[in-house]
Amino acid sequence: MIRLPNPMLDQDRVAMLQARTPLRHVLVPQWPREQKELPQVELEVRWVRFSTLNHRTRAEQHRESHLAGQPDLFTADPLGPAAQDAQYRILTGQEGFKALKEDLKDRGQQDPAIITAEGVLINGNRRAAALRSLYQDDDWLKARYVQCLVLPDDAQPDELVDLEAELQIARDFKQDYSWINEAFLIEELYDREGKNFERVAQRMHSDSTRVQNLHEKLQQVHQLVDLAKGARLHVDFTDNESAFAELARHIRNKPPGEADSVRAAYFLGTLANVEYRKLRHLQRADAAELIQREIEQDPALKPVLDAAQSAPAPGPGGDLLDDLLGDDPPSQPLNKLLGLVAAQRSNESLKLGNGEKIPAHQVLSSLRSAITAVANEAEDEAADQSAAKAPIIQANKVINGLKRIRKVLPKARAQAEWDEHAFALKLVEIERLLDEVEGRQA
Repeated sequence: MIRLPNPMLDQDRVAMLQARTPLRHVLVPQWPREQKELPQVELEVRWVRFSTLNHRTRAEQHRESHLAGQPDLFTADPLGPAAQDAQYRILTGQEGFKALKEDLKDRGQQDPAIITAEGVLINGNRRAAALRSLYQDDDWLKARYVQCLVLPDDAQPDELVDLEAELQIARDFKQDYSWINEAFLIEELYDREGKNFERVAQRMHSDSTRVQNLHEKLQQVHQLVDLAKGARLHVDFTDNESAFAELARHIRNKPPGEADSVRAAYFLGTLANVEYRKLRHLQRADAAELIQREIEQDPALKPVLDAAQSAPAPGPGGDLLDDLLGDDPPSQPLNKLLGLVAAQRSNESLKLGNGEKIPAHQVLSSLRSAITAVANEAEDEAADQSAAKAPIIQANKVINGLKRIRKVLPKARAQAEWDEHAFALKLVEIERLLDEVEGRQA
């Protein structure tokens, strides 16, 4: 297939790069085309552009767009100063950036970055940002230039995504990617690959189960972010991976009623910063009901629950909560409470029915105590049920063991080393234990 140059590229930048004499050609096995050698050039670090399509910063981009009030901050003019400055802030604010600068200063640039024909970094965004910071902030003149491999000017978007997956995810995503940003890449590949997790896993050099789990976790985060209506963003839940993993795993094959109940409990618990080890005790169909009951008995939270119940009915467009969590029966208003709490920032206040206001952080603190108390009670109840079932479970094990003994005994007795006396002693011990068990039951 003949590929034509991309007319959307900045042709002036393309021409400038094409005029550069390559230092050498370097083999890049990850480049999907048959011709895998790319020209290496040396460019001023302030000339190259950061990729705004880089999945390792997707969640942080959502935050920057939200803070700036510009949904198209990174798409309207990706190479413009606003998008580029925002992307640079994201890269310099990432964990480990200072250590990366120190390493570059000590050892220099070890591997060339990879750029498009117009100088957009596909690989090496963090290194280029670190070099730029060393040059313009620390006056380290050796960081003025960055070594880059240049892709053909007819490189297509899907090829760039595949190259990113090969270079980044397959090699060092644990260092540079949060789980949410990795899941964003999986989501894009999943939609592109006909919603086939096996194909995505091949692209990611991973297994389909792991890829599917990440995708399912991200869907739960999407729902909670939608409920928050801008008060919370994807990046805010980077530290809650375990909670979303357990939630996605539990509700995968559960009836809608139980899935909605557990999801509401997990969402409220995550917002209130309840430990995920506590939330796992609420993996039960009545989780939302138990939390609601506890809240109704809490003088600090009952007015908040009442305020959620009396919230105005949704308009003709429908209720986002109903769409996400299912229809909410009038006697189970936990979903309405979830919507009210999720949409409040921690530094804001909730307005109660009597006109009074209560700080959102105070509500979250009370919710944390209430949900933790419910989780503790659920844990104790499960332990009691386990204790009640333990004798029967152990008895079944003994019965199965005796059946196996009966089956193998004739063959064992036929062996020359068989010890009938030792076996008889074991039978006596079994009979004694049975007498003791029966004695405790009497």
